[in-house]
Amino acid sequence: MVSSPAAPFAQDAAAPALLTVRGLSIRYGAKVALQGVDLDVRPNEIFGIIGPANAGKTSFLRALNRMDEFVPDMRVDGAVTFAGRDLRTIRNLYALRSHIGVVFPLPVGLPLSIYDNVALAPRLRGVKAKSELDGIVERSLRRAALWDEVKDRLKNLGSLLSGGQQQRLTIARALSQEPELLLLDEFSIAVDPVTTMRIEEVLKELRQELTIVLVTNLVQQARRLAARTAFFLGGRCVEIAATEDLFNGGAKDQRTIDYLEGRFG
Repeated sequence: MVSSPAAPFAQDAAAPALLTVRGLSIRYGAKVALQGVDLDVRPNEIFGIIGPANAGKTSFLRALNRMDEFVPDMRVDGAVTFAGRDLRTIRNLYALRSHIGVVFPLPVGLPLSIYDNVALAPRLRGVKAKSELDGIVERSLRRAALWDEVKDRLKNLGSLLSGGQQQRLTIARALSQEPELLLLDEFSIAVDPVTTMRIEEVLKELRQELTIVLVTNLVQQARRLAARTAFFLGGRCVEIAATEDLFNGGAKDQRTIDYLEGRFG
């Protein structure tokens, strides 16, 4: 048995959920991607989601961020409540996304300077004063552990940064909106192990300020970061448990055990 890592940030099990999902099902045309998902995510929690390819993990995040609005054959059914409000009925998607940030697997730097990448969302919501924008950009880059590396070249194109720096830039861009919930979709795919560990340290700090849903293809990453973890397989949520319980013999479903022990995936 591998020795246990430091325990994740403590959670109040009695705290009301920030995000509640009931009976969530997703289809792409006739293909079912996800069905019957029920789960809660608590404030200031890193909630991990693991599972093999085509388990429905990314589709789950798409539903939370209402990306189905832009996918003609994607249909979402079920109830999703965010901060006490039915997420599916929020009409202003820009307002929604100011509360729910998302970072994709591959860093997508906008064809703008480092500064303008981070300042774009604040400008769109009406922030015009340069002093205020300067403060937002610096704070966001600091929170993403990137400020010290780029503070002297903020006018340079973000696309010229290294892959790991671009990934942290996308995190800074998401943080510039001061979201309550941050969705991370396999951020480690495009970065090296050293940068992965740096970003993990960033997430450990951020969980004191906001809530994170972390989809990862690295089960040990979930173990290092998540207070609770859900295992998705074949379009279903097989089980949810405290992460350390899952890794220390507490998994109840044999499929979860097999996945954690590397028998498939």
